[in-house]
Amino acid sequence: MLTADQQSLLTAISAKKNNLQEMLRRPNVIACGVGYKVTNNGITDDLAVVVSVVRKLPVAQLASAELVPREVDGVRTDVVQTGLFRAFQTPRDRWRPRVPPGVSVGHINATAGTFGCLVRRGSEIFILSNNHVLANANQCQPGDPILQPGRHDGGVPQDRFATLADYVPLDFGTEAPTCTITTMVEKTFNVLSDLVGSRHRLMAYEQTEGNNRMDAALARPDDPASVTPDIIGIGRPLGVHRATLGTQLKKSGRTTGFTEGHIVQIDVTSQVAYPPGEARFYGQLMATGMSAPGDSGSIVLDPQNHAVGLLFAGSDVATLINPIKPVLQALDVEIVT
Repeated sequence: MLTADQQSLLTAISAKKNNLQEMLRRPNVIACGVGYKVTNNGITDDLAVVVSVVRKLPVAQLASAELVPREVDGVRTDVVQTGLFRAFQTPRDRWRPRVPPGVSVGHINATAGTFGCLVRRGSEIFILSNNHVLANANQCQPGDPILQPGRHDGGVPQDRFATLADYVPLDFGTEAPTCTITTMVEKTFNVLSDLVGSRHRLMAYEQTEGNNRMDAALARPDDPASVTPDIIGIGRPLGVHRATLGTQLKKSGRTTGFTEGHIVQIDVTSQVAYPPGEARFYGQLMATGMSAPGDSGSIVLDPQNHAVGLLFAGSDVATLINPIKPVLQALDVEIVT
């Protein structure tokens, strides 16, 4: 038997799902989730479908079709300004002889992100962070060098301390074609274009779903004894928990260090900007602004040191987090406690 609060939450999530595509088609809308409505007097106890916009505009400047309705399926809506979400990358110190979670790391061709935590698959130890930190947003090969610190923090090839082991590919909505006929048409057109002196080129691609659940990757330390599970300023994770609305959070990242926040939205669907293009994520957590570029890959924990998520993107006022359990399941690992 569901409580009234549980039923209200399910109703709000259902309303969000039923109206998601219509909301995201509106210009300026960047994400849609479920959270508590905020008024001039502060946060209320009323659940709402929360629509995030890049910039909140006066009603007079919007066409009627661009306005977010006051309610959907009987659930109130709330419009909040978050700015554009982007995958966090950028600049910190070289740590030796033991490298702790919370410091700068990165693929040899990427900028710099954060070493999130240690995870285990059987008896083997791995470093957990984001795909765009360790796998350079799919532009990589297993075995590629991972540097500490990352390249934009002064890391050089001699700072290699790990290699890329595994990652969940990011889906940007397109990929290289697998159809031989399409490939043949592309090559033929470009040959003919060369013959007639045209500078136009045809590029074929296969359209994909473009939906992502996580931004996650693993690196294999060159020497397992050179890494420690104790996160800077936090200590060792004690396991995993599921975060809900209002859950208090903390993290340690290479740019902002130790910061705290709380969950303001759940079941978030959002567009996120990467250097290769935009990617859509679903089923995410949104927290208050507790991060900055370079904090990508940080493990997010609750006050009791249970891991609840993997930080991967954000804006000036909000942070996007992958729920931790799907990440661990996809990579077939468990957190080292």
